[in-house]
Amino acid sequence: MSRFNIIETPIKDLVVVQRKVLEDDRGFLSRLFCQEALRDAGWHWPVCQINHTLTRKEGVVRGMHYQVPPKAEAKLVTCIRGAVWDVAVDLRKASPTFLKWHAEEISACNRKSMCIPPGFAHGFQVMHDESQLIYLHSQVYDTSCERGLNPNDPILKILWPHKITGLSPRDAGHAFLDVCFEGVSL
Repeated sequence: MSRFNIIETPIKDLVVVQRKVLEDDRGFLSRLFCQEALRDAGWHWPVCQINHTLTRKEGVVRGMHYQVPPKAEAKLVTCIRGAVWDVAVDLRKASPTFLKWHAEEISACNRKSMCIPPGFAHGFQVMHDESQLIYLHSQVYDTSCERGLNPNDPILKILWPHKITGLSPRDAGHAFLDVCFEGVSL
């Protein structure tokens, strides 16, 4: 019996993973990761790095981050406290959904995670104060391969559910896309 429901999105290879829970009067058990079970979600990479973030204020946006080859990475993003509006943008060169985005509310309550393959930018907006995420990465962080998109890019037209109340100087400083952007070749 799998501990996960795999939910397809309109963007090929981008899936939502909903954890099943074993619960009784003592509490619950929820599996965050299982290499074998998540193969059905497309996860076939090693886990090279695990990060934990806390974002204190509702409305803050973090992202849109990605890495290019040879360190292009997959991410499994799970909210363990609060809730976020999790966004992935398809940057894969020649993809039929190139520059399309998909968002899901992931939260500690709904037990959803986003399984984001290489070639996607990722970011989120915090829906509740003190929200925390756990990220599993298929590659280590490499500044030479790091890239970002501006969360307010008019080409992307990401519909953030709240007014953006905070954005790091780094994220705000990413240039807007132009017609010359060809995407990421994997």
